[in-house]
Amino acid sequence: ILKMNFNFAGLMPYEQASEVLERLNGQMIASASIWHQVQAHGKRTKSYLKRQEDLVGVERVVLPANKTDHNQRKGVSIDGGKMHIRGEGWKEFKTGVVFDIQMQLERDSRTHELAEMPHARDMDYVAVLGSVDEFAPALWRLAFIHDIPLADESSVTADGAAWIWNLAADYFPDSVQILDWYHACDHLSEAAHALHPTDQLAAQRWFKQHQEDLFQGSIHHITRPLEQADLPQYATYFHTNKRRMRYRRFQAEGYPIGSGTVESAIKQVKPLAIAGSSNAQMFMGLMCEQGQGIRQDYRSAKSW
Repeated sequence: ILKMNFNFAGLMPYEQASEVLERLNGQMIASASIWHQVQAHGKRTKSYLKRQEDLVGVERVVLPANKTDHNQRKGVSIDGGKMHIRGEGWKEFKTGVVFDIQMQLERDSRTHELAEMPHARDMDYVAVLGSVDEFAPALWRLAFIHDIPLADESSVTADGAAWIWNLAADYFPDSVQILDWYHACDHLSEAAHALHPTDQLAAQRWFKQHQEDLFQGSIHHITRPLEQADLPQYATYFHTNKRRMRYRRFQAEGYPIGSGTVESAIKQVKPLAIAGSSNAQMFMGLMCEQGQGIRQDYRSAKSW
């Protein structure tokens, strides 16, 4: 019953969890009791994880010589944001995922040809409600357990947040840094609308044309027209991350270019599109048109 309490409490409000448990077990467990049980279990879990983090801390681990590195390609993805905690206000949270990279035969959405494409497998996650300094040891523990430091080849994929790349440089200095493809496309969409604020079709044409430049790593083809239009603030993002935007090369070398699956990106983008975001609507239209992670549907593409 305790395990069910914790599972349901993580999926729904305590009051709702109390109702569901009563229906399943025929026993009334007050929402306040569930709250106290979850809090106590959370403290025990936090203490256990802190001890584990201390045991494998960066300053305590001595890695073996390079000749012992394994050949299973590994990946790390990192993200962060803010969430509202009832009674406490907005709090920072950080998340990380580590995974094996495996090649899988599938149809390339760009060329429509069968090709070996990199995919994340055997994923494991960590999340911390706190600062970067609190998150870093938890991520390192997870990475250490999954032999990321001993991988001959690895990558770190994330958005453009400076704290992430600083963390990656400190903890995974040998990993290839990749800026998430969908974040880059979102910035490209913003740039397209900045260049053509009153012409949706022109913005979409510019986006589609330069999306190929983005994939090829030809960043100067994107930044030049932005700077010529006196929009250097949109070009800065691409200048700063250009070495992390060599997507064709990364994909050819067997690294995933997104920090999540296409399906998860669609789950994030679609609600924004429905809410009226022009960038999200254009992105949804292009994904429907090209069949990227979603059934190819020209009618839906046109509607977006």
